Amino acid sequence: MFEIADLRKILLHDHPVTFLLEVVLRTVIMFLIILIALRASGKRGIKQLSIFELVLIIGLGSAAGDPMFYDDVGILPAFVVFLVVISLYIIVTRLSDRFVKIEKLLEGEPLYVIREGKLLMDAFRDSGLSQDEFFAELRLRNVEHLGQVRTVLIETSGEFSVLFYADDDVRYGLPIFPDKLRHKVSSHQNHEYIACAKCGSVRKAAHSEKLPVCPECDVCEWVEASNAKRVG
Repeated sequence: MFEIADLRKILLHDHPVTFLLEVVLRTVIMFLIILIALRASGKRGIKQLSIFELVLIIGLGSAAGDPMFYDDVGILPAFVVFLVVISLYIIVTRLSDRFVKIEKLLEGEPLYVIREGKLLMDAFRDSGLSQDEFFAELRLRNVEHLGQVRTVLIETSGEFSVLFYADDDVRYGLPIFPDKLRHKVSSHQNHEYIACAKCGSVRKAAHSEKLPVCPECDVCEWVEASNAKRVG
């Protein structure tokens, strides 16, 4: 049968009620240490997180959390952890600013995934994104088809840099809305241009009934290409 003693154990374990005051004090101290540590890392560490900076945050989070409510974890050892991790961060950051190879090792390099309205399949596979995820990101930037896009670059932070064609330069491209992608064409008839559903290669419709295999990605799935101008 559930008793008051069981509830006390669930809420406080073996600690006295006065330990809650100690938790408050520990939390305030660790909060100030975290604040100072983030200020020491500078705006660069706050604006965007690289892989290295994510490791930094995870490490500091663990070091900060335990001393807040574990009575057997002292604040001083946690402070030493903060001091060492932030020092390493500052050293490595300065080295990466000075040496390009170290920066590339830690930060990676920007990845071109679209050039001239066409997916670069090798680079796209390296990005680790699915086609659905990638097209969803483009749709959020008011992209309707790849012919509107000149270049897409995935930055080291994971953000997308998208460069558009001017309205007068928009070309035929692969539509990226789900309903258009699902509507595969069965022949060249009644279509001026068709686009490969996988890589976005565009070709002018031929007179033959049989659709070709895409020379870029060896897939035979085509949709009607669009040349609509951007809205917004």
